[in-house]
Amino acid sequence: MKRKNYLTVCLIAGFLLSISVWNAFGRKADYSESERRVLAKFPEVTTERVLSGKFSAEFEEYAVDAFPMRDMWRRVKVYVKTGIFAQKDNNGIYQADGHLSKLEYPMNEKMLEHAIRVFANIKQKYLKDNEVYFVMIPDKNRYLAEENGYLSMDYDAFTEYMKQGMDFANYIEIADLLSLDDYYKTDTHWKQESLVDVAERIASEMGAEFTQEYDVTKLNLPFNGVYVGQSALVCKPDTISYLTNDVLERVEVEGAKAVYDMDKAKGKDAYEMFLSGNQPIITMRDPKNAAGRRLILFRDSFASSIAPLLMSGYSEIVLIDLRYISSDKLGQYVDFENADILFMYSTLMLNNSLGMN
Repeated sequence: MKRKNYLTVCLIAGFLLSISVWNAFGRKADYSESERRVLAKFPEVTTERVLSGKFSAEFEEYAVDAFPMRDMWRRVKVYVKTGIFAQKDNNGIYQADGHLSKLEYPMNEKMLEHAIRVFANIKQKYLKDNEVYFVMIPDKNRYLAEENGYLSMDYDAFTEYMKQGMDFANYIEIADLLSLDDYYKTDTHWKQESLVDVAERIASEMGAEFTQEYDVTKLNLPFNGVYVGQSALVCKPDTISYLTNDVLERVEVEGAKAVYDMDKAKGKDAYEMFLSGNQPIITMRDPKNAAGRRLILFRDSFASSIAPLLMSGYSEIVLIDLRYISSDKLGQYVDFENADILFMYSTLMLNNSLGMN
């Protein structure tokens, strides 16, 4: 019995010693590919920081980020929590109907008010005689959460709140055209090949021309969306398809590499292939339709994949991401005269709008 206890203590001590040595002298990663974030670095040691408690707080964060085989232990943790202890989610991320998603609850009225103030300020400052439209993109929890027993926002109340706050804009409803299958299983975003009818309705409501003639090309690359790394689960990857036609093949782009950036398609987030991901200002122009209509599109990342489908009705589309450029500076870079205006935002962004300014 004593030998067994002694052996157990030695094994535990050896394990802890090995982990400590590995943690102290092993090579530390600066970036987590799975979580898509920069990992904490060893904090600066000063008397003031130690006495104030800042060092210990930052060291705790560093120790977690630098722990050996971190991704493996994260995966063990989530399977224990959901498999053994039957918890329905792991840090807000859950799996249902073959999809990964993150809980978005409750509706944050302060965030909605912030977004409304930003949009209203733009309307007052720049949009004197423009036709203004508003599209709200539902996150996939609308079609997934409540049906599977998870907390879900009241999306009808969410819509009414935004419509009343943006009474200066013509609201275009698209939620009825979407379903869970229109979203990637491992990611936040929607699939471009599923958006033709959505783009057609938006164009129709704005009185713009639209074509349904597209060729579909599927990337021969796996797409592991943002929720794969955040959940630490092993999941079957998605695939990305994109739409082309004569108009999109001749479109000229400023502020991004191309309509479809194939270098980004091979990167850590393949969805960034659509207009090279998040950029402050991107302009698409059709050189064969130089005298046509113009569209100014205020947007988040969801619009990167649907904006190209609206090019058949416009000679120029300017996309503006208010997370990366202040609305107070827009007059220096954007001509708003004689342009249609479209605010197109996901419920995810509106419910977490503090980054917009």
